[in-house]
Amino acid sequence: MKKRHRLRLIGITYNQIESGVYAVILEEENGDRRIPIVIGYAEAQAIECKLQEVKTPRPLSHDLMKSILDSFKLTLQAVEIHKLPSGVFAADLIIEGPDGDLRRIDARSSDALALAIRADAPIFTSAEVLDEAGFRPRDIMKKRESAPAEVTGEELLMAGADNSRHAIEIESFDHLEDAIANDEIPVEDVDGEIMEFLSNFTEREIEIQISKFAAAEKYEVAARLKTLLKRRRDNNNDDTK
Repeated sequence: MKKRHRLRLIGITYNQIESGVYAVILEEENGDRRIPIVIGYAEAQAIECKLQEVKTPRPLSHDLMKSILDSFKLTLQAVEIHKLPSGVFAADLIIEGPDGDLRRIDARSSDALALAIRADAPIFTSAEVLDEAGFRPRDIMKKRESAPAEVTGEELLMAGADNSRHAIEIESFDHLEDAIANDEIPVEDVDGEIMEFLSNFTEREIEIQISKFAAAEKYEVAARLKTLLKRRRDNNNDDTK
């Protein structure tokens, strides 16, 4: 990789255009271009759990990988994202040994990202990848306003948007898992209903439910609740300013 451009992981979109499809969004530092990388459910869960600092009763696979690195005094110096000739994203792990030697290890991009955020390692890509795969959210949203019929499902997934609206009702914490897993309902609809449902509970009561979901290894629900609890706190802080 010639000149490297640093990326930051800004989150995961749950707007699933197709069942089981998630995308992790990377954004260039000192710029506004983003790269979407489609990942699976397990990897999305592993990344989201770390982003939201959800404590799991036992180590997840990527937590185990980080522990192995630490045990052998290996340091993940960086992750480099590139594209294969097939168009699939891949990654190289740049690992430094205890004697200072560097090794480059091939990895799936999703695994590399899940490990990078646990090791606090920088993420890089090339100018070529940014030019080919990068997009600006404002460009997609402008296209959506001017020619909505021409906006593809993939573009909506990248921009974190969806055309449709659905009604959903949540009556108890037991309903959360089914609501979050529903591929046909946009995430903003689900989150709006969850926020309304959570307004009936104190922060402490919600934190207890987060711990219960984590203990039951329902990490996606726990992470989502933690995200929305933080959003509620931020909204309350804004109201008091």
